[in-house]
Amino acid sequence: MAEAQPDAAEEPRTPDVLHTVENGVSWITLNRPEAMNAVTWDQRERIIALLADASADPDIRAVVVTATGRGFCAGADLRGGPASAGERVQGDVARMIARGAQRFIGAVLDCEKPVIAAVNGTAAGLGAHLAFACDLVLAADTARFVEVFVRRGIVPDGGGAYLLPRLIGPQRAKELMFFGDAVPAADAAALGLVNRVVPAGELEKMARTWAERLAQGPTRALALTKHLVNASLDADRTAAFAAEAAAQELCMTTRDAREGVAAFVERRTPTYEGR
Repeated sequence: MAEAQPDAAEEPRTPDVLHTVENGVSWITLNRPEAMNAVTWDQRERIIALLADASADPDIRAVVVTATGRGFCAGADLRGGPASAGERVQGDVARMIARGAQRFIGAVLDCEKPVIAAVNGTAAGLGAHLAFACDLVLAADTARFVEVFVRRGIVPDGGGAYLLPRLIGPQRAKELMFFGDAVPAADAAALGLVNRVVPAGELEKMARTWAERLAQGPTRALALTKHLVNASLDADRTAAFAAEAAAQELCMTTRDAREGVAAFVERRTPTYEGR
């Protein structure tokens, strides 16, 4: 009996999320260009796992989130998730948002390594919030950001009403969310949503430069700094000062802190190990 041959038409499926680690940087790339990188359930879970892995891996010292094609992320693609059992009941939507979009954005905010968004194209809805949750945002000059929710008759989710007022103030946040107009990269930078706008052809180079510079820094100090800044927006002065003192206590036990002080005394450039 002849041995069965694989179907020649079947080819290995291209991953929806590409991942590489180079020079201490975890590169997470959304890879559904045909759908403007709208995030599926599987992609979301993969990215959450990769961010958790980055936190736990001492050899990963920075993260870049970017995408292929013309779009950074067109929002959430609700197709392809786990099938719901039976008729929807009250509370189902809230649970879906909590376990999905909010958990996704929380994974970026809680990642213990600095996260850079390299926004190559349109970032809409959840895609915009994915960028805004990152610690630093680089945007191609062709990128744009859209608070698309009002166009669908729904409220912003995925942390939008939490993130935007903290980044640009309540009036500007309401303007973007009430009208849902597309904001070009240059205008987003002027508002304070973007750190730097670069020509599209230079985006990856700039992201690599920034990420590798972060990867050579004092990783634990950066993690504690990220936590202090994020937490300060919800804390009073007393709590913020106490958190700062506790963080410095932890930081001073690291090898990198000892190296930083020694390098200062010896008048040389420090060499940080991320520990």
